[in-house]
Amino acid sequence: MKRNVLIVGLIMLIFFVISFLTNILGPIIPDLVDSFKLSIGLAGFLPFAFFVAYSVSIPSGLLVEKFREKPVLISAFVLAFAGSLLFALLPTFSVALISLFSIGVGMAMLQVAINPLLRVAGGEEHFAFNSVLAQLFSGAASFFSPLLYSYFVQTIHTNNTSLPIRLLNQVVPIHFEWVSLYWVFALTTLLMIVVVAVIRFPIVTLKEDEKIEVGSAFTDLLRNKTVLLFFAGIFAYVGTEQGIANWISKFLQLYHGVDPATTGATVVAYFWGLMTVGCVLGLVLLKITDSRNVLMLFTIGAIICLLSGLFGPKQWALYALPGTGFFASVMWSIIFSLGLNSVPQHHGTFSGILCTGIVGGALVPLIIGGLAELAGLRLAMLVMLVTLGYIFSIGLWAKPLVTNATIKINH
Repeated sequence: MKRNVLIVGLIMLIFFVISFLTNILGPIIPDLVDSFKLSIGLAGFLPFAFFVAYSVSIPSGLLVEKFREKPVLISAFVLAFAGSLLFALLPTFSVALISLFSIGVGMAMLQVAINPLLRVAGGEEHFAFNSVLAQLFSGAASFFSPLLYSYFVQTIHTNNTSLPIRLLNQVVPIHFEWVSLYWVFALTTLLMIVVVAVIRFPIVTLKEDEKIEVGSAFTDLLRNKTVLLFFAGIFAYVGTEQGIANWISKFLQLYHGVDPATTGATVVAYFWGLMTVGCVLGLVLLKITDSRNVLMLFTIGAIICLLSGLFGPKQWALYALPGTGFFASVMWSIIFSLGLNSVPQHHGTFSGILCTGIVGGALVPLIIGGLAELAGLRLAMLVMLVTLGYIFSIGLWAKPLVTNATIKINH
């Protein structure tokens, strides 16, 4: 029991670290644009370099099956450490692309390895609860990292004499205060390598529906129209999430004169914070009504917030754009569960295919950046009406073999 509790705690910490490293790009993109003298189109390659790494989701699953969880976790953190340290030492645009890809591969490997481990360590009967708890840890990290960025930008190379700031002053170039985050990431991932190395792991026996097959099962799934439609759903969701998170700070800077290091970072933090709050409400609604209804309702809310933020005055934008996070909160879990419940077998392989859809977080921000060069960022962000429209359509055409259980209310 002690070992199980320890492993569950470690997994929650890993979920925290994944979000801590992943969701910092949005707040710092305006600084990266200024530091590297980038056009908005080139800036779109930064999230692309990170999220295109999720194309390794299926190979990562095969590595876990062959070498087990511990070596894969250590390898993932080594890649993240190397990428973070390289970017901290050589903060240039070309190095940024290499480093972000390295960190992204590490995060993809972690995502694949920890879910079966959580099921075994915490017990199958507690898996649903622990999964929700993991989402709360992820949300907390996503809320915290933009605030840490804001704090560093305002205190490094100032009169602050605290020991951490004095140490960072020695290694962070002037006018590149955002580099401090990658020193923190390097230290964090180094500590995680040590922690994972010293902890004993339980033996994980993958269930049949957790195994990834690359033979006939994989081919059969790719020929299944339903599988491709739900892959597109995950692609659209992650593209929407990252399209908003990565560009709202720059949008507020361009159209409303907002300081990205203070108010901009806070808005991104609230985007992730409201996503966590929305998750809790979504859990309640899923006990009352069909998940497809919840998906369509929340998608309409996200569209209203997006349009209000893009075309309304400054005060609307400051509240409506992070508000999209609240309505996006249930989309991943509902699309994923509807997908898995729509095919009768090969769920492990299907999960790998769905996770590969995370590359939507690479392509949609890149498309927005490219279109922004032609039509401006405001109109470019309307691309997310297409992705949100597709997500809404899932609620209309999805026909799961098993629907979510709801509470019947007696009148």
